[in-house]
Amino acid sequence: MFPIYHHSPAHLSHDTEVLEYDGPRIRVASSPFYPGGGGQPADRGTATVGGRSTEIAEIGSGHSPWLTLAEDLGAEREVTLDVDPDFRRLMSELHTATHILNALVFRDFDGALVTGAQLAGDGTARLDFDLPGADNDRLRALEDAIAEVRRQALPVRALYVDRAEAEAEPGLIRSKSVAPPPTEDGMIRVIEIAGLDRQACGGTHVTDTGAIRPVRVLKVENKGRQNRRIRIGLMS
Repeated sequence: MFPIYHHSPAHLSHDTEVLEYDGPRIRVASSPFYPGGGGQPADRGTATVGGRSTEIAEIGSGHSPWLTLAEDLGAEREVTLDVDPDFRRLMSELHTATHILNALVFRDFDGALVTGAQLAGDGTARLDFDLPGADNDRLRALEDAIAEVRRQALPVRALYVDRAEAEAEPGLIRSKSVAPPPTEDGMIRVIEIAGLDRQACGGTHVTDTGAIRPVRVLKVENKGRQNRRIRIGLMS
């Protein structure tokens, strides 16, 4: 069973049952919220019970997650959960933009691997790469290549492959330290940008690269002898 934010990412308003109640914490039968991971922050949103709404302060993981509410709404059996559409859209665009950058660095810099990643709510992100001796001007020039990928509006799709197959495919698991957790039946989720990239990922994404706002390379920094940190930002 795949989570709602994977199999139905456009489903942003969700009625569900409260299985357990613990003051401002409730455990729900199902949730549309992305709980965060892989450098992507958790969704933002609200819970509504009996006409009263409050923000979600913390989102747990799993098929029946615990949600911490900003305000105790009482021990009711039914709740409506609403994902903040603007924040989901921002994170989906930004996460797909980081995949484009990742793919270009992997392709043009001898298969360099990611050593760290973080997306931010202000529409910026950083990716750290194992790139000793890289020319920072070449990295800054990737902004033009990202723009070309946006212009092509390449389809973006999710698929699932067996864990053993994922581990055997060079470049599919792109991070030096972490990989998305497998599903209950041992499958790894892969995000594919047609003709450009395939990599394991559990985050949210847009459906084609043309749906991303213009991307700027904001800064390239040296972080120690091995690492280069590239900061990008979505333009309004």
